[in-house]
Amino acid sequence: MAVTRAYDLPVKSPDRFYIGGEWVAPSSGDLIGVVQPATEDVWIRVAAARKEDVSRAVAAARQAFDRGPWPRMSHAQRAQYLRAIAAGLRERADDLSYIWSSEMGILHVDAVTRGARIPGIYDFYAGLADSFEFVERHEPAGGGYGWLVREPVGVVGAIIPWNAAIVAMSWKIAPALLAGCTVVLKSAPEAPVAAYLLAEVAEKAGLPPGVLNIITAEREVSEELVRDPGIDKISFTGSTAAGRRIAGICAERVARVNLELGGKSAALILDDYDIAVAAASLAGSATELTGQVCSALTRVIVSKHRHDELVEALSAEFAKVRVGDPFDANIDMGPVAMKRQLDKICGLLDKGRDEGAQLAAGGHRPAGLDVGWFIEPTVLGNVDNHSTIARNEIFGPVLTVIPAENEQDQITIANDSIYGLNSAVFTDDENRAWEFARQIRSGTVGHNAHRNSHAFAFGGFKQSGIGREGGREGLMPYLETKAVILDREPPGYVGNT
Repeated sequence: MAVTRAYDLPVKSPDRFYIGGEWVAPSSGDLIGVVQPATEDVWIRVAAARKEDVSRAVAAARQAFDRGPWPRMSHAQRAQYLRAIAAGLRERADDLSYIWSSEMGILHVDAVTRGARIPGIYDFYAGLADSFEFVERHEPAGGGYGWLVREPVGVVGAIIPWNAAIVAMSWKIAPALLAGCTVVLKSAPEAPVAAYLLAEVAEKAGLPPGVLNIITAEREVSEELVRDPGIDKISFTGSTAAGRRIAGICAERVARVNLELGGKSAALILDDYDIAVAAASLAGSATELTGQVCSALTRVIVSKHRHDELVEALSAEFAKVRVGDPFDANIDMGPVAMKRQLDKICGLLDKGRDEGAQLAAGGHRPAGLDVGWFIEPTVLGNVDNHSTIARNEIFGPVLTVIPAENEQDQITIANDSIYGLNSAVFTDDENRAWEFARQIRSGTVGHNAHRNSHAFAFGGFKQSGIGREGGREGLMPYLETKAVILDREPPGYVGNT
């Protein structure tokens, strides 16, 4: 295997935190080693936050919100900073793609492509400064002059996952900043370096002190952020188990919470759709980020008379996948992000076979790859929808094929899950795609492919989360609605401010 390339450290102060507009020394000398999953080597060490560091970051964000200029600026003024951040991210595109591949093993070519979209998130929300109705005029019952005013929710604690850190943080930070919130970003210890890069970009953009604060912490310390009374809202992306814990803590003190959680998303292959075409689409999306995607279509539901044909077609597609060094342009899929993730995948595969599933393809370490957390893309057939492998999120390149009695049974099986994040209907008939989409209980339904778009909303039904990210809907969780009713219109009223 080619050796994952060495690179100069892409950030300047990994041993510090970005708090109050400064790079500050941590309260302890504890460091977190960040490992390249393709080599198992530590490539950078970053500071590990303790309770004192969390409190310091929250205090800085609180000061910036309560007494600083940020929430008192116009939306247009804040939009200028968002555009400056977008420009800064474009300038650091090479660093960003290297960081993403090194932290979690995404193919470098994919990191380049996906990373190029990130600045657009900040530009999108900057564009809402003029078009979003932050103030709405109303005629209240009983007379007078009325307005609905949407104001910033306050200090936001943003907690992000390791699989797509730069994406998750951007979908939280950009709308929060436009709204006028201040933010404490807690990055995942497995993938913290992208957050350091964003801090450097924000610093260069001249963001006022305390508006954005960035720390890295393990779960036990992260809970201090959730509990801190200085935090008005938690925005979390991660596992459903962690989301339940966070929601419970927030409920105790009636803090606002937004949760983007796990999925076990269904792909329904209707009887009119070509099996080979469906298999090519599903196999292609299953290997993206080595299957470490919350919205991945991992439950493939097909009429049982077509089951064997689909399993064979998926197996043939996976046989073409070249697994190896994510920096090698000839490779189709890199490693999973960490050893514990690989162990989890292998454990679930063993459980699946024990419960009667058929291992049709993959499921092992690829030949010749003795170092790194690699696994072959895997197909399991004849999966029972009530089995462990069908109920639990795998977060790896694994497809489970579930036979159904008929197309109505496909809908029943798709909805028989605690999750409801994503789904897809494979059919040549757009009317049937629409009909099936309206019956599936998930936040997104795609047609003939794994699809989602943060351009208008992303989030889940059931235990896949609370709230939405992306689009105009993604701004709403960072706003509180206030009703103002006056006897007369104030002379200084100027509209949407």
